[in-house]
Amino acid sequence: MKLQQFILGELSVNTYLLWDEETLETVCLDPGGPSQEILAELTGKNLKLKYILLTHGHYDHIAGVNELKEKTGASVAVHVADAEFLTNPALNLSTMFGAKIVVKADRLLNDGDILCLGPKMLTINHSPGHTPGGIVVTTSALLFSGDTLFARSVGRTDLPGGDPIALNNSLRKLLNLPEEIRIFPGHGPDTLLGREKQSNPFLKQLAGK
Repeated sequence: MKLQQFILGELSVNTYLLWDEETLETVCLDPGGPSQEILAELTGKNLKLKYILLTHGHYDHIAGVNELKEKTGASVAVHVADAEFLTNPALNLSTMFGAKIVVKADRLLNDGDILCLGPKMLTINHSPGHTPGGIVVTTSALLFSGDTLFARSVGRTDLPGGDPIALNNSLRKLLNLPEEIRIFPGHGPDTLLGREKQSNPFLKQLAGK
């Protein structure tokens, strides 16, 4: 699969396009701002946007959803436990930024669901803690961690729906993945799981190091 990253919106969200090279079926993860760059990439490579996939329902990760859906007709997918965040500006925090963002989900996801791009598969892994319906998305070699895990840090749990115990449980599950898996977070640089197990103080504590 091929990958293109954009940094969008007021809070510099990492937005990703991921596509199958044969069918050109594409997913956009977390469109966090104006969609011009995304649309230009889709058009320039003749990509077919199939899904707008949200790792969670916070404003900075959903701000560009409505515009992108209007232009492409792609299906918006979010974990069922964050569905209310999309329709409640207080929960998705858009009111804090002087906006009232409401997004309609087309597909509600559960742990273990599979989304297909041609023959390639994306696995949905429920990872609550930052929000009740947070997810991480995995392929055979890549992990899109949203705001669950960052390079040398983890997601905050002091916002509506945050739960530090749930976040720790979600992070413990990640410790079992191959160390060479590459992590693409919702903010900041990409990293490797093995690197984080050695340098991320939160993962080191959970691993008992």
